[in-house]
Amino acid sequence: MTPFFVQIKCELGKSYQVANELAEAEIASEIYSTAGDYDLLVKFYVDAGIDIGHFVSEKVQCMAGIKDTHTIITFKAFKG
Repeated sequence: MTPFFVQIKCELGKSYQVANELAEAEIASEIYSTAGDYDLLVKFYVDAGIDIGHFVSEKVQCMAGIKDTHTIITFKAFKG
């Protein structure tokens, strides 16, 4: 499985709606509300060979209430 994160900027007043829709779709591993330029930070896992760009475009960006996204692809997780 390949992990990656997406920062999501929501339309005003839509953060909780978007977070709930992501949770109900059962495509996200973890969903956090954040302060700053983006409203949500969401962790996803996809099977090896799945195109992350297509996944984000087809399963995330098309959700109502999402204004912008920023995808962060990760390489290695370190234990603390």
